[in-house]
Amino acid sequence: MTAIAIDIHSKTYSAQGTAPAHRAIANLKLTLTSNEFICLVGPSGCGKTTLLNIIAGLDPDFKGDIRLETGHKKPVIGYVFQNPRLLPWRTVRENITLALAGEHAPETVDALLDIMQLTQAQHVYPERLSLGMSRRVSIIRAFAVNPDILLMDEPFVSLDAPTARQVRNLLLELWQRRPHTVLFVTHDLREAIALADRLLFLSPSPMTVMGEISVPIARAERNDEAQVEAFRQKLLAHYPEIKTLL
Repeated sequence: MTAIAIDIHSKTYSAQGTAPAHRAIANLKLTLTSNEFICLVGPSGCGKTTLLNIIAGLDPDFKGDIRLETGHKKPVIGYVFQNPRLLPWRTVRENITLALAGEHAPETVDALLDIMQLTQAQHVYPERLSLGMSRRVSIIRAFAVNPDILLMDEPFVSLDAPTARQVRNLLLELWQRRPHTVLFVTHDLREAIALADRLLFLSPSPMTVMGEISVPIARAERNDEAQVEAFRQKLLAHYPEIKTLL
């Protein structure tokens, strides 16, 4: 079981040259429950990646507190970056197993490759992969460490719509088979509705939470574009300020 409490009073980047100091995050509070899939929706440059880096421990220079309550002494965090970050001199399978410290069960990797439809490509080098395939490999690599929390930073950005839909569906299939607490960053409201249990809307910098909404559409119906679009229009009608965040 994983509960995450985030309370960031302030995240400020120091002044550089003649540029003034930049306050990226201010008074941001949010809580995630075990195995919840949350999408963070906000405009480009508002600090979403900064937030993920803070949670991951990559950026300790902030005022506040991040509490990850797990059954482990040290929580395991998986991170899917915007760029797949695959090592070009290692195969698909080698890129995945590199993230696994010590011994690992080959059948676990086999199962992940199968779910993400990459079994036939497991011995291929990254230069021969499409962008969509590379992103699937990075998702497998993050799941393979069995994380307490999975951070995903716009992993489908720059994919064409059909490919993004395919990879999104594969991600959901993998998540439903192997539930984890997920914090997924996007500025695509349709994508957020298709994925999330709950949407958190973030303000422009300095970033804070402007509001949160649960998605009422059953997961079995998330591929119904008409339902997703109807709910999107309802959100925009009731909360017109959302338009400024996309």
